[in-house]
Amino acid sequence: MVVYGRPIWKDKVGCGRIEKYIAMAMILSPNSLNLFLECPHCFWLEKRMGIKRPPNYPFSLNLAVDELLKEEFDDCRQKGIQPALLDENGIGAKLFSNKRLLSQWRNNLQGIRYYDKALQATLLGAPDDVLEFENGKIAPLDYKSTGSQAENIYDKFQLQMDIYTFLMEKNGYKTSHKGYLAFYIIDKSRGVVDRLPFRKKIIEIETNPSDIYEIFVDAVSMLNQTTPPPHSQDCKFGKWISKVSLHQFKNI
Repeated sequence: MVVYGRPIWKDKVGCGRIEKYIAMAMILSPNSLNLFLECPHCFWLEKRMGIKRPPNYPFSLNLAVDELLKEEFDDCRQKGIQPALLDENGIGAKLFSNKRLLSQWRNNLQGIRYYDKALQATLLGAPDDVLEFENGKIAPLDYKSTGSQAENIYDKFQLQMDIYTFLMEKNGYKTSHKGYLAFYIIDKSRGVVDRLPFRKKIIEIETNPSDIYEIFVDAVSMLNQTTPPPHSQDCKFGKWISKVSLHQFKNI
């Protein structure tokens, strides 16, 4: 899911004064809310001022694997067959049949949305895929490729699936309150001959969308403040800034 990092607010000079205006509709994503929970200060800087944290190394391999898996699952959907990963793990669901709607939901610029009129803000998600059960309920499916040996369920993964469940329900769908993480793990024990070996595993997790709206409201409220909150205590960027500031003060 792409982080929407363009500034919500910009300064416009006109008639001899600085005017604040909304440069774009306020759109928050799972990555946005995860950043808000990690550090409100970094969240405020990115979403209100357009000042992002220094980027991590690009995850080119992860993106490539995501695209290949979408192609594989879409091919199964087109042929009306079940992906081997679902059969092998006893997942009693089929791939979401509405290809047009899935294409929209996957699109980072369209996605599956919930607009709150009172907040004048949108929460948007872009799931990799969706599973559909016999009772008509649906559940999000996300692909995760990793070089670690374990299938780690990070807090941000849980939040992501909770948000997808929330969005599906806000769009009138019944959900199973479950999410599925399809892990493709590099199998380092097999070495590399002419291809990179992966082992596959799908993990079912319980989803709880009940707290998502409150988090969404708190994040929007934070962005409406004219001054930023402090960094969270464990924010490594805030710690770095504090050390730099202290060093500069000592050398004055």
